[in-house]
Amino acid sequence: MAECFVFDITESLLSKLASYVYEEASRAYGVYDDLRGIKDTLSIVKGVLLDAEEKKEQNHGVREWLRQIRNVCFDAEDVLDGLDCQNLRKQALKASGNTRMKVDHFFSSFNSLVFRFRMAHQIKHVRRRLDKIAADGNKFGLERIDVDNRLVQRREMTYSHVDASGVIGRESDREKIIKLLMQHHPNGDGYGDQSICVIPIVGIGGLGKTTLAKLVFNDKRMDDLFQLKMWVCISDDFDIRQILIKIINSASASAPTIALAHQENIKNFDIEQLQSRLRHRLSGQKYLLVLDDVWNDNRPKWTQLKDLIKVGAVGSKILVTTRSNSIASMMGTVPSYALEGLSLENCYALFNKWAFKEGEEKKYSNLVEIGKEIVKKCIGVPLAVRTLGSSLFLNFNLERWEFVRDHGIWNLKQEKDDILPALKLSYDQMPSYLRHCFAFFSLYPKDYGFTGAKVVNLWVSLGLLRSEVGSQKLENAARLYIDELHSRSFLEDFEDFGNIYYFKVHDLVHDLAQYVAKEEILVVDSGTRNIPEQVRHLSVVENSLRDALFPKSSRVRTILFPTDGVGVDSVALLDAWIARYKFLRILDLSDSSFETFPNSIAKLEHLRALSLENNRRIKRLPQSICKLQNLQVLTLRGCVELETLPKGFGMLISLRQLSITTKQSILSEDEFASLINLNTLSFEFCDNLMFLFRGTQQLKSLEVLIVQSCRSLESFPFHILPKLEVLFVIRCEMLNLSLNCENPIERLRMKFLHIEECPRQQTLPQWIEGAAETLQTLLISNLHSLEMLPEWLTSMTHLKMLHIVNCPQLLYLPSDMHRLGALEDLTIDGCSELCQKCEPQSGEYWSFIAHIKHLSIGETREGKLLFQMQKQIRLKLQDLQN
Repeated sequence: MAECFVFDITESLLSKLASYVYEEASRAYGVYDDLRGIKDTLSIVKGVLLDAEEKKEQNHGVREWLRQIRNVCFDAEDVLDGLDCQNLRKQALKASGNTRMKVDHFFSSFNSLVFRFRMAHQIKHVRRRLDKIAADGNKFGLERIDVDNRLVQRREMTYSHVDASGVIGRESDREKIIKLLMQHHPNGDGYGDQSICVIPIVGIGGLGKTTLAKLVFNDKRMDDLFQLKMWVCISDDFDIRQILIKIINSASASAPTIALAHQENIKNFDIEQLQSRLRHRLSGQKYLLVLDDVWNDNRPKWTQLKDLIKVGAVGSKILVTTRSNSIASMMGTVPSYALEGLSLENCYALFNKWAFKEGEEKKYSNLVEIGKEIVKKCIGVPLAVRTLGSSLFLNFNLERWEFVRDHGIWNLKQEKDDILPALKLSYDQMPSYLRHCFAFFSLYPKDYGFTGAKVVNLWVSLGLLRSEVGSQKLENAARLYIDELHSRSFLEDFEDFGNIYYFKVHDLVHDLAQYVAKEEILVVDSGTRNIPEQVRHLSVVENSLRDALFPKSSRVRTILFPTDGVGVDSVALLDAWIARYKFLRILDLSDSSFETFPNSIAKLEHLRALSLENNRRIKRLPQSICKLQNLQVLTLRGCVELETLPKGFGMLISLRQLSITTKQSILSEDEFASLINLNTLSFEFCDNLMFLFRGTQQLKSLEVLIVQSCRSLESFPFHILPKLEVLFVIRCEMLNLSLNCENPIERLRMKFLHIEECPRQQTLPQWIEGAAETLQTLLISNLHSLEMLPEWLTSMTHLKMLHIVNCPQLLYLPSDMHRLGALEDLTIDGCSELCQKCEPQSGEYWSFIAHIKHLSIGETREGKLLFQMQKQIRLKLQDLQN
């Protein structure tokens, strides 16, 4: 049964109605009594919603009643958002001092008299509808339940790659696969006509095929056996071109001599260019290639790919994971390895690991026995065992455990080996607000790599986040949600860099997200024949769109294009959407290709996020875009033909995040200073830009600054950035970070600094010393002119991570390295003489650094140091620029 998420929606709406801002606005516009009436009725309705959600699966009338409540709440949100828009518009006009704009405002439909009449009419209409629907609910005999008792229980955890010691019951499977990889296979280990050896691992979803492949892939014996290791996730779409790009990128990432920039250039290659690059990369190399989660049963496609990659040295192997026996037979050159379910004993151990703290199960023998009965229903599938165990973590209520064991969902008709009931039960244990947030993962394709910023922007734009602690940042609230979902085993491949993080969602968990969100969210592809009117969020994953396919209702709040290479090329289609979907919150037009943007964009007054990323044709933005006072995220990254930013963009007073690619040589400092909520600013491929700002006005709210591939940039003034915490400077050939720092801020707030490929930098700039009490991470890469590290570096009392990579002229460390008492992670690679001085036991610097917890010098990680650092850089930049 699809979710309605009504409880969470009503809580959010009641929170808005209770705020001082709305109370003042309602009095100003003469709608206080009606809004008070809506609040009172909604409070009564909310009391029975939890009981209604429990009964909706058995009662169609309750189900329809919940839909009506949801719809009227959404409409009420849109009306209240109109109040916000009007207030923001007034703030922007007041701040601008522009007389012409004030005159235009008076004669527009937004002047106070017209707006007051229209608002009163809309609010009265919402109140009448809500009163009627609430009265209709009385006939269902619903019980009042005021508190959602599905509490958040946070587990202490660390984030890392697959840890062999943390995987239960797969030791024997790992050894058998490794044995197969070490064997000589006469039917598939050679050149020419001989087929490359392909070993399939086959089993049902959630069984741990990917985990097993990771255990094998990361085993040290594989590093000795293969010169090159590559990992490619295939999932639903067996697109040869995309697979080639993934293989090349993975091969490049495995080689420490391949620069990060090279991985970004092949996206626009044609098949012939990709084939040539791939053959050059693999030729003569003994490699291991993992093709994870293959669904393709088209033999010609597989043959085409196999012929392209059959260029490695003797002994190269391909390891395939798939759910299909027929696919395994088609691809394999040796018999498939059929992965079985875990034994009951291992399932019990896995369940206890996730349901209890270590040793705690001994105190609750009654719960352990119930747990064994629950585990039996999980058919040996680790994902089901883990998610159910996680859902009961720190919950010692006997009734709750019995509820999970005896739930009717186990008795529903289901396919063989179906584990959706187990996942749904775990999902049902989550608080309403968390379930609502989780559902929006279904907007993105399977195997999509989520970044923290991507998730924050999505949830904030849709109003899903609530700060529990007064002025707590919404980013921090989002991190709490993410940590909770991770602790419940709904997320995987989690990579944590503190305030920057990255993760994926298991295919079966993605299926669950689609299942619970199917009434509200729809993925549009070539198989879509119609879009139901109740759908509010659309994700378009294929081209060849027809406007007739899209709903005529104005209810749509999200349109996004999450797949590389898929976008809009019709301005007429875009115009039609803008006219129709006036309540849009998110419009992500990444990878679109239109030259002009409609003036009508100003109609989308509710819009929170707009992305034109990688539109390589657009030259100008209309000035009307500056009327979007609700806009919080604007992404113009990769718009390489964009000539200038629109005049008046300083009116976007709600903007929190701005990513820019432009041909401008000079930026308007006044406009940027007017963006009073701007937190993150990114400049990329701004080839003509010589100076970011002249330094006359401060950007008082800016905390994150990214400057990448701005080849003419010479300097920028740090003294106008008093709150800067994160700085990335990458591939800026003319930049000298020591220039224009005559008046540096004595005490910087900087916590993270990354400098890469700035050839004019012979030493670290003096202003960094101002961050002695705050800097936690310092990453230095490809500074070929860097000759020394300053002695004041050792005054960085909070420095936890120091990475120095590819600085060949750097010969010495500061003499007082032992003073860096907080340093936990030191990496030095690509600095040959310095690496020799830091060699374990024998190096002259060894005694200074031996105490550091995570220490990586030269090739101590089998050549993976640069790969790991590049991966971190990619993830961090991706996170901050989303």
